[in-house]
Amino acid sequence: MDAASNVSPKQLMESLRPEVESYLEAVMQAVNEAPDGEWIAGSEEEVRNLSAEFRKRVFQEAVQQRINAAEAAFPPSRGNSHRSGHASGPDQTAGQ
Repeated sequence: MDAASNVSPKQLMESLRPEVESYLEAVMQAVNEAPDGEWIAGSEEEVRNLSAEFRKRVFQEAVQQRINAAEAAFPPSRGNSHRSGHASGPDQTAGQ
């Protein structure tokens, strides 16, 4: 793929900013809710699950943005005139 289909990291960051903030809030909440003296043991599993879900979402968004950029980089094909609903070619008969 050429550079026209590349997406800037800044664009990904901007699109995910609300989710990043939500993720960080959830991580801090999990640690804050862990019992004193058990901050790691009391929050590690929840933070791991939050991180796995967040990692999955980030990757999905990155791939989708790359797909969108790749599609936008290519103009529609000229050979798809049959999709427009207009008949063309020798099969047309006059007077119908």
